[in-house]
Amino acid sequence: ALWPAAAVEVHTSKEVDAVNGTNLRLKCTFSSSSPVSQHLSVTWNFQPEDLSSHEPVFYYLKEPYKLSAGRFKERVTWDGNIERNDVSIIIWNLQPTDNGTFTCQVKNPPDVDGTIGEVRLRVVQKVHFSEIHFLAVAIGSACVLMIVVVTVVIICRQRRQKAQEKRIQVADTEL
Repeated sequence: ALWPAAAVEVHTSKEVDAVNGTNLRLKCTFSSSSPVSQHLSVTWNFQPEDLSSHEPVFYYLKEPYKLSAGRFKERVTWDGNIERNDVSIIIWNLQPTDNGTFTCQVKNPPDVDGTIGEVRLRVVQKVHFSEIHFLAVAIGSACVLMIVVVTVVIICRQRRQKAQEKRIQVADTEL
């Protein structure tokens, strides 16, 4: 009989845009057919857009290990939670030279084979005005307009009421 193949499945976003100079959490989660092992390892690598050689970004084995050299030295911190199958990292102070593809590989012995998560990062100078931003501005503007209209109607009614009370008072004094 054939046994189902044990493998680790890694899940990441396909593409991420981030603003130059900001920090970014690169989310990576995994699922494994085996319980989380003491020997679970996580390897994050980076390949620049020019397709030059892969560079190490981060490594985890029982604890996070900081890089001693390279472009990501002192710029990457662990933000994962192994018990929740989360092996995410944060990259600090993004730069245009960080444009490229990040890979997240998880090995959970005996599950050592499986998918490798890939995230394509694009560092931009400023955030593009998306449809969500447009919708938020439109809804906010409509709310402000409604508040102004209601306020004007209330003020007009109060002035009419005061004017009517004055006319009644003047008419009463004439009688």
